[in-house]
Amino acid sequence: MANKVAFLQGNEAAAQGALYAGCTFFGGYPITPSTEVAEVMSIELPKIGGKFIQMEDEIGAMASIIGASLTGAKVLTSTSGPGLSLKQELIGYACIAETPAVIINVMRGGPSTGMPTGPSQSDVMCAKWGTHGDHAAICLVPASVQEVFEETVRAFNLAEKYRMPVMVMPDEIVAHMRERIVFPEPGELEVINRTAPSVSPADYKPYDTKFGDVPPLAAFGSEYRFHVTGLNKAEDGFPTTKAALVQAEEERQIRKVDANLDDIVTFEEYMLDDAEVAIVAFGSTSRSARFAVNEARKAGIKAGMFRIKTFWPFPDKQISALATKVKAIITPEMNLGMCTGEVVRCAAGNATVSGIFRVDGEPINPGQILEKIKEVM
Repeated sequence: MANKVAFLQGNEAAAQGALYAGCTFFGGYPITPSTEVAEVMSIELPKIGGKFIQMEDEIGAMASIIGASLTGAKVLTSTSGPGLSLKQELIGYACIAETPAVIINVMRGGPSTGMPTGPSQSDVMCAKWGTHGDHAAICLVPASVQEVFEETVRAFNLAEKYRMPVMVMPDEIVAHMRERIVFPEPGELEVINRTAPSVSPADYKPYDTKFGDVPPLAAFGSEYRFHVTGLNKAEDGFPTTKAALVQAEEERQIRKVDANLDDIVTFEEYMLDDAEVAIVAFGSTSRSARFAVNEARKAGIKAGMFRIKTFWPFPDKQISALATKVKAIITPEMNLGMCTGEVVRCAAGNATVSGIFRVDGEPINPGQILEKIKEVM
């Protein structure tokens, strides 16, 4: 049977990706420009016996999905910049409690209320540094409607596999543009479920490291009873202030991501084999970058593009290697240099790095990038 084809917005594709991944609970609060995610989930979840709830605010929305996840459900919330700010304390709670959850954050202009209907790429630092304390972060930045669907599925897989919140951050352009999307058949894309306990309820510990850096997770309401807290905890889930236990626990939560970068970090390389100048871009800006690279090639300039698909963990190794092969790197982004700073760090002086920054609610167009390519070459 031929795959189903549709013409969807990015936000609609995110909701469909969540359903494909097995999401059965959505807790959210409407906010431009992400509301279509909630709208689709409110229609589709009841059809499959799932639960949709509109909470009183963004804080309650994040709290609701943590609770639902601990009952064994795959969970989703959607928001945008101001809402992401409000969710931060509970995102930290999900990190320390190691609770699988997916957050769709559609990037709009900020800070504060900012520009609700204007595109931006200025939330990417908030994905990693928004909540306090040391914690791992995974953030995916899709560039097309098809990719929003697929990366949402992948976000659920990563959340379940590594027991942590995962963010998907399309910018407003990707979230609201409409494109052709091909829905994969059931089973065509991998769907991962969290690891269930293999020990008896009497022997179960929610953070038992004898099973590795990602311990199995039982469900509230089952025969397994366990404690969850936002405090530093021991393997049994109860609070501890013992220095050695706290040190080991925090290091483990970072290590479960850092030790699996090859599984988590994804990227695309375009025309980089002989490139002398590389464009490092993500989201909708990478679409302009691709066009600019093609035009530069027509003009005899050896240009290429490195497209970031996983913003966190940042592709340090790949960018460092790229900087040893090209003369110059250009980073166009709809913020004032968030990605550029990371690229400068990774390049370590091996290539010149310059940015194209735009925060006026307008996209970076191919002409701007092509002009910069000619300037640096």
